[in-house]
Amino acid sequence: MTYTVTPIRAGTCTITVTDKKGDTAVVTIGVSSGAEFIYIPEDQALIAAYTVDMSSGALTPVAGSPFSVPGAIGWFTPTMVAVDPYGKFAYTGSVEGVFAYTINAASGALTLVSGSPFPAPGGAEGVVVDPTGKFVYAGADGGSGVSAYTINATSGALTPVPGSPFAGDPGSSFWAMAATSKFLYVVDDNGGTVFAYTINATSGALTPVAGSPFGTPLGCGQSVAVDPSGKFAYVINSGCGLEPGLFAYSINPTSGALTQVAGSPYSGSNGVVVDPTGKFAYATGSGVPQVDVFGYTINTASGALTPAAGSPFVAGISPTGVAVDPSGKFAYVMNTTGVHVGDGATFAYSINPTTGALTPVTGSPFALGFFPNFGVAIARPR
Repeated sequence: MTYTVTPIRAGTCTITVTDKKGDTAVVTIGVSSGAEFIYIPEDQALIAAYTVDMSSGALTPVAGSPFSVPGAIGWFTPTMVAVDPYGKFAYTGSVEGVFAYTINAASGALTLVSGSPFPAPGGAEGVVVDPTGKFVYAGADGGSGVSAYTINATSGALTPVPGSPFAGDPGSSFWAMAATSKFLYVVDDNGGTVFAYTINATSGALTPVAGSPFGTPLGCGQSVAVDPSGKFAYVINSGCGLEPGLFAYSINPTSGALTQVAGSPYSGSNGVVVDPTGKFAYATGSGVPQVDVFGYTINTASGALTPAAGSPFVAGISPTGVAVDPSGKFAYVMNTTGVHVGDGATFAYSINPTTGALTPVTGSPFALGFFPNFGVAIARPR
């Protein structure tokens, strides 16, 4: 048996294993820098950055934080931050387009990539990086569709995919996005439905999935998350005057079509995330009486959710976005109500690896300068 190691980018390589029969298998691995950073979109066109203590889960502001999103105004200020799977680049959107940043692997500091903002017709609201780290997708306001880009693996700069932007429903505002290596899911915050696309693995081009959009318009689509196996999608409708809820869907592995899981909807009205193990899901709620974070265990066969022991967990007055770190040890919930008016806060928890229960981290909540938005990202450079 022979082994061939090929570097493909900083901190990452492929290992090709060849047996005596000549059969081969290729595995891509990455070596972490040992640091982890959380990036939080805030009002006032800022991105707050913190270093995560990998032992305790505590947060320390990154030097130079918060980092500006030049010229960002209005509702796009920004809504989401997305990072590539190698922890090299961060992306966010505004009415001007998509802003790209390089991530300093040692400090977590952000540096604007030359050429930013990269044009996005209708602006860029939801932003996501596909799990392969090759493509960025940005959802726009007012029916402008989905803008698609290829990532320059050296600089982080973006190049539009031929055919971009790809059509969405006229009048839709694409608020949140999630991707597998094969499919892209985009939440329509005007109607509450989910638009699904197949991703061309070579070009990044998008093709609508048959039957898309999925779901029954029940209000405003707020968040979407896909489990690591790509089997299930979880979507939150905030209600917009109707009853909010967390809806679970199974994903057809061939077509990408969504089928609602029995038992939906579950409690949740703002953000949703699935942990890296695919065992647990967490959803935030706001408004009386939903002012907490709801923890669930995931049935890995059906995608159905069961409340975790001790759920719901206290998360302040108005929780929004939620994230779990790549190790699956810690969860972070953003809150628009901090110590002072106009401030926000981040509630940090350790995750029980058996039950999914949350325990507050010492020092939590950690102060934010301004109101946080939904799309929080955590990077572990490698």
